[in-house]
Amino acid sequence: MITYLKGDATVPQAKGPKLIAHVVNDLGGWGKGFVLAISRRWPEPEQAYRRWHAERARNDFALGAIQVVRVKPDTHVVNMLAQRGIRTGSKGPPIRYEALAECLRKLRGVAEENRASVHMPRIGCGLAGGKWEKVEPLIEDALIDTPVFVYDYE
Repeated sequence: MITYLKGDATVPQAKGPKLIAHVVNDLGGWGKGFVLAISRRWPEPEQAYRRWHAERARNDFALGAIQVVRVKPDTHVVNMLAQRGIRTGSKGPPIRYEALAECLRKLRGVAEENRASVHMPRIGCGLAGGKWEKVEPLIEDALIDTPVFVYDYE
């Protein structure tokens, strides 16, 4: 079940362990959209993502992978690799729904392990070019029984 809130997803409105989830691209680019709000609050997610990309030949950096980065004792940022490139082209927008579904399934496991709630903007629908009517069912399906909060920034 998704609860919709007005506010900033980098300031989760819940008690207990929290996961802040967002979509990243496969190019190593971090500089527009929600990632800027994350970087203003914490340097670790960007640093970890850039390392993950730079060392991709030796790790799991591929569409469908996630990276969990601790930013506070009870809060982690989850970089979800579900965007191919950064521009809409002949294959459509950069979002890859199948990769996003895989990321969300992995996110569910992390949420269950940590007994955490999940917080996010409307993932995949900004620069990645996705449609919320396609993303929302993926979230509902993958994160069943997980408290999910989606934030619309005011």
